[in-house]
Amino acid sequence: MAASSILFVASILFCSFALSCYANELFSDLEHSILVTASPKSGQVLKSGEANITVTWSFNKTFPGTESTYKTVKVKLCYAPVSQKDRGWRKTKDELKKDRTCQHKIVNRDYKPSKDMVTWTVERDTPQATYFVRVYVFNAEDKEVAYGQSTDDAKKKNLFEVEAVTGRHVSLDIASVCFSVFSIVSLAGFFYLEKRKGRSSQQK
Repeated sequence: MAASSILFVASILFCSFALSCYANELFSDLEHSILVTASPKSGQVLKSGEANITVTWSFNKTFPGTESTYKTVKVKLCYAPVSQKDRGWRKTKDELKKDRTCQHKIVNRDYKPSKDMVTWTVERDTPQATYFVRVYVFNAEDKEVAYGQSTDDAKKKNLFEVEAVTGRHVSLDIASVCFSVFSIVSLAGFFYLEKRKGRSSQQK
């Protein structure tokens, strides 16, 4: 009987621990304690592979808490709701492991108590969409504990667009032209040699 009681208590403690760990993995449980700004103006269109984004973040000193447990940050480019509609692979979920809002890494680094910033060039393979920037903060156990973003809670303000790379690169066009010219010259040379061989055989 004693063994059964111990097992029951152990199960309760384990479930409590599991639930507490699960709670730490919900976006809604994160501290909204980081102030974030991104350089693009609202509605601005950035060209992938060319445009730069400067992101600045710092601890909100009016937040009723401390940053003593903050160890690392991950800065990410995130899809705005308008670019998530009818796209399940970009869907927002409260459970962080299943959330697909922020899929594009800008930088991962140690957390600095003072203001920090990074300038990032939009990668060429960034999909065409409307975006904002979010900063996630992690503790020593690599658990998300806080965040901040360059837009409001409804994710409607300070949004910007990325224009994807379309068309072919200039160097590819040049290579294509050179290959076409080489092919035509080679084909003409082949017919010339065949014709010459034909004349030689007739003369014999």
